[in-house]
Amino acid sequence: MVELDVKITSGDLYDFLLRHSYNSVSGLLGAVIGALGVVVGISRQYWIYLILGVVILLYLPWTLFIKSKQQVANNPVFREPLHYVLDENGITISQGDSSTCQAWEDCLKAVSTGRSIIVYTAKNNATIFPKSQMQDKTTDVIEMISTHMPPAKVKIRS
Repeated sequence: MVELDVKITSGDLYDFLLRHSYNSVSGLLGAVIGALGVVVGISRQYWIYLILGVVILLYLPWTLFIKSKQQVANNPVFREPLHYVLDENGITISQGDSSTCQAWEDCLKAVSTGRSIIVYTAKNNATIFPKSQMQDKTTDVIEMISTHMPPAKVKIRS
């Protein structure tokens, strides 16, 4: 069993939103179209393509940055630390008087970024474990996830 308390910051949420968005078809398509606009704009000296390409490339990260700031400021879940318990049954998340448990078999996938370990509990929802707040429990968390989820669902780099 691994227990830890985590306070999700706007930076942690931004990291999750970036990873989630750029691993979707629309995020990748936007990045490719923006990059093509920049390349065509520079190579053919069509400055409008260059400007549009830069705007397209910067739009998603900027809006996700603003969205993460707003969500952390406006959502009461992010005001207090979340208490996580990872055990044989799954991931239990509690805060104040409320508690919920996500069974391991219901977790869709586990991934990592340079900043976090992310366990998807639904297509657009996830449990975020910021590495900066896990300290010496990072290895234990990764081991618990890897032990209880099928290897095909776990894409965590140490």
